[in-house]
Amino acid sequence: MKDIIVKLVSNETGLKVGEVERLVEIPPKDEMGDFAFPCFVLSKKLKKNPMLIAEELAEKLRKDLKKTDISNVDFKGAYVNFFVDKKILAERVLKDGGKIVKGKGKTRLVEYSQPNTHKAFHVGHIRGTSLGESLARIFRASGEKVVQMNYSGDTGMHIAKWIWCYKKYHAKEKLSDDESWIAGIYVDAVKRLAKNEKLQEEVDEINQKIEDKSDKEISDLWKKTRAASIKSWDRIYSELGAHFDVGLFEGEFEADARDKALDLLDKKIAKKDDAVFMDLKKYNLGVWVLLRRDGTVLYSAKDIVLALKKFKEFKSDNYLVTVGNEQKMHFEQLVKTLELMGLKKEAASYGVLPFGMVRFPEGKMSSRTGNNVLYSDFLKNVKDVASGRLKDRGENPGKKLDEKALKIAIASIKYSMLKQDPKKNIIFDPNAAVAFEGDTGPYLLYSYARASSIVRKVKSKKKVKILDLKSEEIKLLKKIDSFGDVVAKAYDSLAPNLIANYCYELAQMFNEFYHACPVLGSVEEGFRLALVKKFRDVLKSGLDLLGIEVVEEM
Repeated sequence: MKDIIVKLVSNETGLKVGEVERLVEIPPKDEMGDFAFPCFVLSKKLKKNPMLIAEELAEKLRKDLKKTDISNVDFKGAYVNFFVDKKILAERVLKDGGKIVKGKGKTRLVEYSQPNTHKAFHVGHIRGTSLGESLARIFRASGEKVVQMNYSGDTGMHIAKWIWCYKKYHAKEKLSDDESWIAGIYVDAVKRLAKNEKLQEEVDEINQKIEDKSDKEISDLWKKTRAASIKSWDRIYSELGAHFDVGLFEGEFEADARDKALDLLDKKIAKKDDAVFMDLKKYNLGVWVLLRRDGTVLYSAKDIVLALKKFKEFKSDNYLVTVGNEQKMHFEQLVKTLELMGLKKEAASYGVLPFGMVRFPEGKMSSRTGNNVLYSDFLKNVKDVASGRLKDRGENPGKKLDEKALKIAIASIKYSMLKQDPKKNIIFDPNAAVAFEGDTGPYLLYSYARASSIVRKVKSKKKVKILDLKSEEIKLLKKIDSFGDVVAKAYDSLAPNLIANYCYELAQMFNEFYHACPVLGSVEEGFRLALVKKFRDVLKSGLDLLGIEVVEEM
């Protein structure tokens, strides 16, 4: 229906279709119409009062309505208001409502998650993983060819600290792929080094041996513990529903990164004093160090080589990296360095989406890792709350409850993180997130399960007859019809929160419909059942774009 309005306005005003499409909106009140077009943009062009323009445009558009499904055009202030024939709207929504507009088949590489081996997979990784996975799904649903990449740190000072601590204080312990055990060794290393700074010299020596592979015992220990860390991620990614087409590691880029840093030095793009660095102060980007004083490689130089690999082996229209806010400056330095290397076109295609921190209400959660909350501890905490809620609702303990509690916990976590603007810090309260009412993941799962229950109970063979529509039915129909526009906006603005907010509003309207419009035994049974099915399909599609798995019963 919106497409018809866009074409009418475009033909009458001479504005481009894309511009009109961005301006057409849904009025806040039903009596103001189903769609509205603001005339402010025409005021400057026509040098007229926008209210006068709206009146004249509405009069002209009324003459074009005969062959359309628009029942009336009016104006209010500076807005032209369009009224849609509700029965035709219902027919269209039941047939094609909720479709996602496909693009022109662009390609995109999305890099996200990026955990480090030998360290905790923490709450920040959950937000980054959920955000990257959701974006990849939105891009793919919108018609793009998407490559999902995970780039992980498996070298560097944190590895040296871990191996030093294990060899010196934990050598009798059996190597494990348990996330908590792996993280615990690193935390112990940090604490011991904080108490005695002289021990850092021992760590530096191990770091050098890891990099030059001169010590077989250390190299073998690095390989075994690296493999254990990677294995510990398998369960996490399975639970989070994250998929990667390509997995790369920093260690693969050590030699090439050193060579590239020295090459930039030879070409006088980089500079050297104690270390090799990029002087980006005149671009207000400070100094970006590539090689330490002892010649060891920093991840800045590795990121340059990684970018070059992407450009060569994964040719895409866009390259997107999701990272924590604290990495924003680093990637601005990377993009500027790529420009200075003569790769302006490639640098322009390299995008960064920084996301905010996850915080907790004071005293709600604690962690053995100091500042970072372990994924396993975090999930257990939320799952325990979900299990308690299910038991309160009469669920019997057992495997079925455990599986359902896990799905609810994952939905609670992902929805709480994705419903917020990615760039903002968020506060996660497990008790609030797992509530079955309000703006939460469980509320959306419950709404879907309620719709599924109706579908199971009502085995209607009645024809779909559209009679006089109630206001709750009209609101739900219009909301379903707007799904494609919401996905398009989320795609353009890299904002899964728009889809999350839409899903909540859609669920609210469904529940209003549910209470006001009985399905079973009603004269409108055939139509209302079809509407319930359409709602269920669209909500499931929206949740899938967020990486949230539905449940059929709650």
